[in-house]
Amino acid sequence: MSTTTAPRDLYAVIGNPIAHSKSPFIHARFAEQTGEPLEYQHLLAPLDGFVAHVRTFIAEGGRGLNVTVPFKLEAHALADTLSPRAAAAGAVNTLRFDAEGLFGDNTDGVGLVRDIEANLGVRLKDARVLLLGAGGAARGVVLPMLGRAPRALTIVNRTAAKAEALVEQFAAAAGEAGCELTGGGAHAAGPDRYDVIVNATAGSLDASLPECGDSAFGDGTLAYDMMYGAQPTVFMRHAQTLGARTADGLGMLVEQAAESFFIWRGVRPDGAPVLAALRDMLLATVKH
Repeated sequence: MSTTTAPRDLYAVIGNPIAHSKSPFIHARFAEQTGEPLEYQHLLAPLDGFVAHVRTFIAEGGRGLNVTVPFKLEAHALADTLSPRAAAAGAVNTLRFDAEGLFGDNTDGVGLVRDIEANLGVRLKDARVLLLGAGGAARGVVLPMLGRAPRALTIVNRTAAKAEALVEQFAAAAGEAGCELTGGGAHAAGPDRYDVIVNATAGSLDASLPECGDSAFGDGTLAYDMMYGAQPTVFMRHAQTLGARTADGLGMLVEQAAESFFIWRGVRPDGAPVLAALRDMLLATVKH
């Protein structure tokens, strides 16, 4: 009796560099968990060859891509249609290819929100939230955060004008959510403690702290760094000294991938066991 292997739909993560990406591990676990027949690869594209690589991938039967540095803006420009959150973010990290063309989405913000609420058990509804940074990482999470109806969202950036531009961009969405949206330079945070502080700056890459007064942190604060590593970031260590609970962005990585998986397959995997496995892998690198 002959057995045939069911065909597997092809997906990949595209970037430069890309070998370090955890996405193939994450999506392989999601496929095992859900029984979805898919294969997921790394795809290294030259800096000047993103569009050509995407077209080739589609021609070879590819069904979707995760997009990472430095191609998220090019993916935004390439997409035929955009989700509202991708349009708001100005960047795309998920592409789906079907009969209707290239659909672009951005799952970073919903990944952050789901990690904070589902994995860490912190409600954003009616919370006072401080967002540090006003670059692409920050812009990509504002709309999904507003969708959870926080009481107030303050955006602080070293260059005040960039924070003020985000406040202007999302003013209508904040009004619909009943959220007080403000922003500016370091002074904009004010003297009071926040419920959630999200570090969306790249400071943890060079071990520098974002500009933020110590009074923003306290016993009831969740201090969340979008960066992640085997050890707590400098932002997390600083927040701990001020009594805050801390978390890094590994859960955000897993949950944004789960949202991509849902966009492609219509099935939502459980991120928690995959997050636990990834955390164990990171800790093992420290021990060795």
